[in-house]
Amino acid sequence: MIRLIFFLFSGVLLGFHSYAQQQDVAKLVWKVNRIDLGTILEEQGLHSVAFEYTLSQGTIFAIQEILTDCGCTTVSFPKDSIALGQSEKIQVNFDPSSASGFFSKLVLVKGNKGQIQDSLYIEGIAIPYPSNLDRNYPVKLGSLGFRMKKVNMGDVFDNEPKVKFLEFLNFGSQPLEKKSLSVKAPSFIAIEQVQEFVRPKERGLLKIAYSANQRPELGAVSDQIQINWENSEAIELTILADLFDYFAPISKSDLEKVPQLFLAQKLIDLGEISANALQRQLVILSNLGKEELEIREIQENCSCLVIDYPKTTLLPGEKMELNLVFDPIGRKGIDQRNIYIFSNDPVNPVQLLVLKSQID
Repeated sequence: MIRLIFFLFSGVLLGFHSYAQQQDVAKLVWKVNRIDLGTILEEQGLHSVAFEYTLSQGTIFAIQEILTDCGCTTVSFPKDSIALGQSEKIQVNFDPSSASGFFSKLVLVKGNKGQIQDSLYIEGIAIPYPSNLDRNYPVKLGSLGFRMKKVNMGDVFDNEPKVKFLEFLNFGSQPLEKKSLSVKAPSFIAIEQVQEFVRPKERGLLKIAYSANQRPELGAVSDQIQINWENSEAIELTILADLFDYFAPISKSDLEKVPQLFLAQKLIDLGEISANALQRQLVILSNLGKEELEIREIQENCSCLVIDYPKTTLLPGEKMELNLVFDPIGRKGIDQRNIYIFSNDPVNPVQLLVLKSQID
């Protein structure tokens, strides 16, 4: 009995010792472990960011070394140790002259004799300074040069603003000051100059933030904006975007409960048709779900196509006819019309209906 009690007591002591050892192992909590630098220009020089960490477990922590996967990335870090609950920062410097296009750089933090090996990342898009300014900025608007005439924001969802950086070159003789920039744009488009000054023959960046939740439209949209600096002529830019509702992921158990848009046909082939005769087609839409289906928008890619439908909501199990009228006049050869149907179906919120034909 005494031997049994001794073994049980020893086991408890070992358990406490093991637990104490686990608690003594250092653990860091990083405020963020990945920082996006956005679009950066070579002539802007070094970009510096700070990663903040806190010792959340263990009694003491000190950084041994920090490794990077590129000579373009340098790091400075505190040499003193920190105690439980204390915080510190490391500084990471990135030289954009060594990168072109998208980059992602690893920073490996080691400490407490191998107890800690945490990975951090900096990423962004680096744009080298061009050798031929006129060739690289062929679109001249006033005293500014751009690579393209239009700014395409791409897919923009209504849950958060979409940010894009527009690059330009100052071909003028005067510096462009950030605080003197004036913008005329819809309320859902915000524009600001990134640098405080853009001097002659220097490149600048305009930060464009697009808030889709501030406009009711869906699908492809286009807007005109106007910018100018003090004592400079106004410049017009076209902003393109594809707007979508955001739907959070749903569980498998909820799939049968949500609205479900079903198209009886997704491809209509009219075959050979005459350019002088209107073409009419009916397409059946159904709600196979157990909640009300909302048809939020139907968008076509041509004014030659007219779409008519009697209502915008379908009850569970309800059907509706979509009436299509296609006018092929003035067209010849293989033709394809795309019809985009936007709904509150969270699994397939946008569905494509294609109308094809061979026009004689």
